[in-house]
Amino acid sequence: MVTGTSAGLAALVVRVPEAEFAVRKWRGRLDPAAREGVPAHVTVLFPFLPARGIDGAALAALGEVFGRHRSFEVAFERCGRLPGLLYLAPEPDEPFRRLTEAIVDRWPESPPYGGRFDDVVPHLTVAQRQDDLVVLEEAEADLNGRLPFTARVSAVDLVVHDGTRWQQRMAFPLRR
Repeated sequence: MVTGTSAGLAALVVRVPEAEFAVRKWRGRLDPAAREGVPAHVTVLFPFLPARGIDGAALAALGEVFGRHRSFEVAFERCGRLPGLLYLAPEPDEPFRRLTEAIVDRWPESPPYGGRFDDVVPHLTVAQRQDDLVVLEEAEADLNGRLPFTARVSAVDLVVHDGTRWQQRMAFPLRR
């Protein structure tokens, strides 16, 4: 998720509380989103609709879309990197891809990351906007000692930026 954002932006995320023991200290240092109140998560869609446009009909549609998807187990067994980014890779990642595709099918005006990437890789961000390779290597070595772990994904959260912090607005359960 992008940080330093303006009030009214919204995102759809899957919280992964099982990851906090492994990532908390690194995210606190290396992920500005953590300092803005975002817990360990895998992003389903950012940005979503502007918060002011998320009315009762949109909330009902979100509940319907997510309600068609089953809850699932995911494992975090390895780290991955993209330029300036260190993350934990969820396996399998296909359920996250299906959630994103379902939302984009319903709201094509909201492509992932504004359409900046051809392939959106599901990930749990640990460090972003980091060019210090020594720090990234230190974080990755520490994380590798804390892996693997599993998590149960049973809901997707709508979070909204209030100008300072991200706040949970609603949780949408997945089908059991």
